[in-house]
Amino acid sequence: MTAKQIERAKKKIADIKRTLAAEKKKFGCYDDSRGLRYLPTKYFIELGDFSGGLTYLKWFHKNFPDDSGFPEFLFEWTIILFKTGKTKDAEKKALQTFCSNPYWFDKFFDRSITPLDMWHSSNVTGPEYTVALEYSSSQPDLSDFALWLDALISSDDFSDRSNKYVDIYNRLETETDQEMRHYLVRQAYQLEEGL
Repeated sequence: MTAKQIERAKKKIADIKRTLAAEKKKFGCYDDSRGLRYLPTKYFIELGDFSGGLTYLKWFHKNFPDDSGFPEFLFEWTIILFKTGKTKDAEKKALQTFCSNPYWFDKFFDRSITPLDMWHSSNVTGPEYTVALEYSSSQPDLSDFALWLDALISSDDFSDRSNKYVDIYNRLETETDQEMRHYLVRQAYQLEEGL
């Protein structure tokens, strides 16, 4: 990054923080319907300021504890956790990323994407299941993360959990019994949370 790009990224982070603080002051709570709270992680990664990103994510979790985020945000959270040596937390966040969008990792590794029934009816074809991702395993600054992530998603534990999650949502497609549906949703939630 050039000096100008660095300053621009730092300014964007500061502007977002200032806007969110103004919302809190004005409304007594955060009314971030624009989703500004999801943007700083991208800039922290661009800057290579992973400790700053971790501090931001602690603030995020404290102020938005029930916010599950979007796949890209969860993926960025995983990167930041890994880069700050918090690999156990990064493992949990990687599974949450998968649960949010099971195609994310294939896209990161530039692997072919096989549509999953849980996300698409059998007649869906084409780009409906593609994802836009700004990150790639070929980025030099993410090479250590890519090696770690590839080993993680290839592990028996991650495969078992992700397959179980997909199976639960495939079952939910046809399950009509309300008690069983409630049980399956609870099982999926526990998997997402790493319980």
